[in-house]
Amino acid sequence: MALAEMLAAVKAGSAEEALLRRIDFARLPRHVALIMDGNGRWAASRNLPRVEGHRAGIESVRSVVETSARLGLPVLTLYAFSVENWKRPDTEVSALMGLLKHYLRLELNSLLRNNIKFHVIGQTDRLSAEIRTELEQAAERTASNTGMLFNIALSYGGRAEIVDAARRLIRDGVAADDVTEQTFADRL
Repeated sequence: MALAEMLAAVKAGSAEEALLRRIDFARLPRHVALIMDGNGRWAASRNLPRVEGHRAGIESVRSVVETSARLGLPVLTLYAFSVENWKRPDTEVSALMGLLKHYLRLELNSLLRNNIKFHVIGQTDRLSAEIRTELEQAAERTASNTGMLFNIALSYGGRAEIVDAARRLIRDGVAADDVTEQTFADRL
């Protein structure tokens, strides 16, 4: 999106306009990754249930995704639910999955309208069939979009990714001596 188009979307004389005018679009990164963290602490600091912090996080996600797309960022990755999050109480995990499903249904039209391609990374096999279906449908519906790629990482973890890549190498029959950084990276 051109600077003029972005300026038309904000109030003249606002802080947002001042920030937009300071951006050097030629120096924007090609990929930004964010880790969703602190929603529970945010809620606790306000004497709210943890789930309210997660709900508030959805508003932040919406703003970040739309702004990133408007800025012309090629790739945005949101680390939303790590493998460690499975250790949380069942009620909290259930609430998080419910919020994920709600977000997908609520924001799908916005992703389509903003030409954003949605993709999921992580160990999706650990998610419920219902959530996997929602994720697959969102990815399928946005597959032909040509704008920003919005990755959401679910049930992810560095060690888990290494184990998964090693398993793919073994399944693919790659000999130990043929394992290079590139063959490994290709399976991450």
